[in-house]
This record gives sequence, structure tokens and C-alpha cells, in this order.
Amino acid sequence: MSKDKHSMTNAIRFLREHRVEFIERPYRYEEKGGTEVAAKELGVDEHLTVKTLVMEDEKRSPLIILMHGDKEVSTKELARVIGAKSVTPCSAETALKHTGYMVGGISPFGTKKQLPVYVEETILSLPRIYINAGRRGLLCEMSPQDLVRVLKPVAVRVAR
Repeated sequence: MSKDKHSMTNAIRFLREHRVEFIERPYRYEEKGGTEVAAKELGVDEHLTVKTLVMEDEKRSPLIILMHGDKEVSTKELARVIGAKSVTPCSAETALKHTGYMVGGISPFGTKKQLPVYVEETILSLPRIYINAGRRGLLCEMSPQDLVRVLKPVAVRVAR
């Protein structure tokens, strides 16, 4: 774990407070490059990268869904699974308001507000995951079991 002050984010503080073992993985951020660019820069399979997506149900209640970098979320299926009428992605401004993070740097760790977290079930069987560490151009490599231990996400099957 690096002690570099420039990479100190709320997410990294949260991970350290919860004694999660992780490796900081900085990469050259590219606007709208997403997990494809991050995976390529880090030399890992995009399937191992995890997107942190902020969405809202029809009552405007926010939630986080963690998805493989190379998959999409079926919002229709997610709504059905969580018992909502509909689920839609938040705007960048709304996501920032709920999490304290800018799009491209959203982490499920150390969010401004505690939000319900859902995770695509198959992520949990990966040996390692690469997930945003709270700023653009910084992922952390960690065990999915640690993610479960500190976030207690609800496992769902909503990938397409």
C-alpha cells in the first residue's frame, strides 16, 4: 500500500480504516475511455475491472451497482430484482452529490452518503478485481471477498 499523499482519497482512507489489503493501480486516465482504457493501461482483462454505477429508482432513491467492465447492466432486470418499478442511471451531477466522486472516479468505498450496494454475482468468484479508488486514473486491486466484507453488497444477476 502506497503512502503517496497524492493518491489519498476517501476510498483509500476507507479501505485502510477497514484493514483491506489492496494495491494502488494508477493509470493514464482518458476522458470517456472507461474500463476498456483502464484494463489496457494496466494489462489486465477488462472482465476483471469493476464499474461503479450510480442509479436511482422511480422514487429517486440512489443505489450503487457494481458491474464487470465488459458488461452492461440490464436496468429492467435490476428494477425487477430489487422490487422497483424502474431504475435509471444518475446524471454526473447527481452521482457526485450522492457519492462525493466525479464520474470516471466513482468508488463504492467512502461515499458521501451510505447507499445500498448491489454487485453482479459473478464478480464475487473472480480471483482479484480492479475497482475505482476514488479518483480518475486510479484503481485498486483487491480480493472480492474484502469487498463483500466491508460493503456487504447484495449479489444480483443483471448483466447483459
